[in-house]
Amino acid sequence: MKSILRRRPSPALVISCIALFVSLGGVSYGVATGFVDSREIKNNEIRSADIRNNQIRTFDIRNNEVRGFDIRNSSVQGRDVALNTLTGADIAEGELGKVPSAANADTAGSATSVAGVTPQVFSYNAQSGTGFSRVLNLGGLTLEASCDAAGVMVVQANPQVGNGELSATWGGGGAVADTTDLDPGGDFPIYNNFGNVSGTISYAGSDGRTVIVQAVAREQLGDVRGTANNCGLFGVAQVATQTAP
Repeated sequence: MKSILRRRPSPALVISCIALFVSLGGVSYGVATGFVDSREIKNNEIRSADIRNNQIRTFDIRNNEVRGFDIRNSSVQGRDVALNTLTGADIAEGELGKVPSAANADTAGSATSVAGVTPQVFSYNAQSGTGFSRVLNLGGLTLEASCDAAGVMVVQANPQVGNGELSATWGGGGAVADTTDLDPGGDFPIYNNFGNVSGTISYAGSDGRTVIVQAVAREQLGDVRGTANNCGLFGVAQVATQTAP
């Protein structure tokens, strides 16, 4: 027994013991003082269950490290985005729905009603010796025009319903056609050899529809709008329907 106690420990044993005491002492000291740094934690060992809820903050995350696959789908909301920061480049245009107030724009090219008023453009060109052809059919009013052998144009009106009121004024009041009882098949002449003038045609149907026509009439031998035609009538008509009070 005495021989064992008299034997000195080898240098390697002494160094190993010192290293063991230091390592154990360091961990124990860190735990005791409440300070544990990354050196005391094995890599890839900290898990979600080891972190207190709502403790990770902005300054704990490296800049530009959070990516799309780190965020749960459909979890980012409007309040998570700074005001006036999203641009067109951030939005897939093909995914956008239709703005409700723009629904009427789909038919802007074909539907012509605006605030209850429907406009229509018309154009008539003819050479001499041409019989009547329809120029306008809008709001219950039909206009037909012809160009006789001498290049004289005649325009006549017919309504769809009886007891209509019509007045046509050409050349600033120089020529007027007026009737207080316009019926279907009446072929009421509203223009007859008045020359190159502009005019207004006003029609009020007994069914509540009103048609206003702004027109330009031309009688030019072989030169209507630079063509070989001799007669022309061009303009815009609009119709409105009277609503019950």
